[in-house]
Amino acid sequence: DYPIRLSHIDPPPPVLWVKGRKDLLHGETIAIVGARIASAGGLRIARDLARELGQAGHVVVSGLARGIDTAAHAGALETGTVAVLGGGINDIYPPENAELHAKISETGCLVSESPMGMRAQARDFPRRNRILSGLTRGVIVVEAELKSGSLITARIAAEQNRDVFAVPGSPLDPRTRGTNDLLRQGAILCEGADDVQRAFTTLRTLFEPQVIADFEPVIVKPAPDVIEQIARLLSPVPTATDELSRHLNVPAATIAAALLELSLAERATLLPGGLVSSA
Repeated sequence: DYPIRLSHIDPPPPVLWVKGRKDLLHGETIAIVGARIASAGGLRIARDLARELGQAGHVVVSGLARGIDTAAHAGALETGTVAVLGGGINDIYPPENAELHAKISETGCLVSESPMGMRAQARDFPRRNRILSGLTRGVIVVEAELKSGSLITARIAAEQNRDVFAVPGSPLDPRTRGTNDLLRQGAILCEGADDVQRAFTTLRTLFEPQVIADFEPVIVKPAPDVIEQIARLLSPVPTATDELSRHLNVPAATIAAALLELSLAERATLLPGGLVSSA
C-alpha cells in the first residue's frame, strides 16, 4: 500500500501512519498550498480550484494549516482530499480545524510520518512538506510571501522533479510576491484547473510511450541531423518542447526522443512543465 511516488523521494519516510481512504494516495494527486493569513480572494481561488480539480478526477493534497490549506481541503471534501500532518494523525492543529479533520478522516485520508500522540513542532513542518509534495505530481502555490513555508514546499517539489504551478497576483499585495517570483523562475501559470490539465496532458503526450492499436510500442529513432537542429535551438533560457515541434515541423514523439538522447549525452536539461534548456 506504500505510495509509489513517495517511494521515489530522497529519503522516503520509512513508516506512514494513515487513517481513511488509502486508495486516494495512489490517485492523480495534486497539492495546493499557500499563505496561512490569506486574502478573501486567495481563499476563494483555492476553494474553487480544489473543487474543479476534484471534479476532474484529481485528488487534492494539502497540509490542513490555516488559510489556503483549509480552503483547499474544504473545496475537495466531496471528491476526496488528503491531509499531510506535521504531528501524529490524531494531532488536531489548528484547533479550529477539528471538524474538518474529522470529515477528512471519514471521506478522505490523513497521513503522517510522526507517531500517534506526537504534537507538531516548528521543526516538523519542513519534513511534512517533503511528504506533501512527494505524494503528488505537482504543487500549486496560491498565495505566498517572498519568505514563506509555501515557497520552501515549491523548492522541495522542484527538487523532487514535480511540476510547480503558481497563481499570479497583484504586485501591491505582499502575499502574492512569492507566487509572482515563482513565475519569474519558470513556474507554470495557473489561473484555473484547465492550466493543470493542459500541463499534465502535454507531459503525457511528450514523454509517455507511444502505442498503436495492437499495443505494440512504437520505437522512435530521430535522425542525427534532427538531433543537431534541436541542440542548436537550445539555450540556458527554458524553451517549451511543443515550440520546438512547431518550429521544426517535427512530431512531438520525435522531439521527445531527441531530447532524451541529448539529455543522456548531457547536452540538454529536461525541466518540469514540458520545458527544456541547454545543459
